[in-house]
Amino acid sequence: MSPVRRGEKLPIYNRIAVLRAERSLTRAQLAELVNINVQSIGALERGDNYPSLDLAFRLCAVFGLPVEALFSRTEFSAMSTELYGRPTVDATTEESDSV
Repeated sequence: MSPVRRGEKLPIYNRIAVLRAERSLTRAQLAELVNINVQSIGALERGDNYPSLDLAFRLCAVFGLPVEALFSRTEFSAMSTELYGRPTVDATTEESDSV
């Protein structure tokens, strides 16, 4: 039997590091919560490895979010843009615009 031909490997982007930081979790704490080793959390955050479907669901359960909030085939935009519909403006730009 010949090997299965697989197409181009598509990237899977994630927000694990951002969500972990928001909740003040260390990599070790998150690893314990989802029952994997701490090095695997680092590899997931860097995009070196992709989670199994089971692990993706366990991560979603920890964060209380749906899978599409943690993982995507396209890069995530800034959360502020998604929440407020516009990019954040720094204070120096705002001050010069109001003068």
